[in-house]
Amino acid sequence: MHILLTGGTGLIGRHLIPELFQQGHQVSVVTRDVAAARAVLGAQVALWSGLEQQTDLNGIDVVINLAGEPIADKRWSESQKQRLCDSRWQITERLVTLIKASSQPPALLISGSAIGFYGNSGDLVLTEEDAGQNEFTHQLCARWEQIALTAQSAETRVCLLRTGVVLTPQGGALSKMTLPFRLGIGGPIGSGKQYLSWIHIEDWISAVLWLITHPQLSGPINLVSPYAVRNEQFAAILGRALHRPAFMRTPTMAIRLMMGESSVLVLGGQHVLPQKLEASGFQFRWHNLETSITDLLRKA
Repeated sequence: MHILLTGGTGLIGRHLIPELFQQGHQVSVVTRDVAAARAVLGAQVALWSGLEQQTDLNGIDVVINLAGEPIADKRWSESQKQRLCDSRWQITERLVTLIKASSQPPALLISGSAIGFYGNSGDLVLTEEDAGQNEFTHQLCARWEQIALTAQSAETRVCLLRTGVVLTPQGGALSKMTLPFRLGIGGPIGSGKQYLSWIHIEDWISAVLWLITHPQLSGPINLVSPYAVRNEQFAAILGRALHRPAFMRTPTMAIRLMMGESSVLVLGGQHVLPQKLEASGFQFRWHNLETSITDLLRKA
């Protein structure tokens, strides 16, 4: 298949592309900086310098839309919130326009979202059927999903990736979390009771490949391990894996002062289940958080 990818130079995209080649697919990546993307992705990937010059997506079988400004890198000023929205909504709108303009449109649009769709949900156990709390992350993801769903037709299936915290060997959330532990000051954040719904990068990739080959799946798909943990459990497991203490609790007030409104990303949480994936027969390889973290730290 010919697969078009946005966000290909991001953390997840860089892990996904080699697996797509391994499966025998042709891969094109949309990028704003062709030279930088070439240095990161290599010569095998075809690079598109934006979507503006495209009039349709004839010849593309699958679109995987992962573009978007990182949500946790900066405080959420009003201007930053708008950048977070625009970086997701605008490229998705353009992809939908091109899909609709195609005489032979892609058979599948896999479009990014996040479990932030559900908002800070406390101890509620969530599946794809739940509506979520009306807060910024929900508003961001809900609109993103609504735009993507307008591409759906008899010719084009749409899957929405409600992704949890993706654990990778290098970069991303795990690298940020390990730093204080390596310094001997790691521990739970805030109350430590908030749930963290996570997924090993290998399971995330396997799930996306599963979606490509299982046409009965559409709409929102939770990409998380079946076994969410509380933040204090995560801290204890990470401490053991690093052979470091895990008792230095970061106070809630300190996090709020440092991060502002975006502190909900670490002080809040969601207990999410991958109901639709498991019902379709998908089997997770990485169920156990401790085994997963040990594997990823070894690969790092």
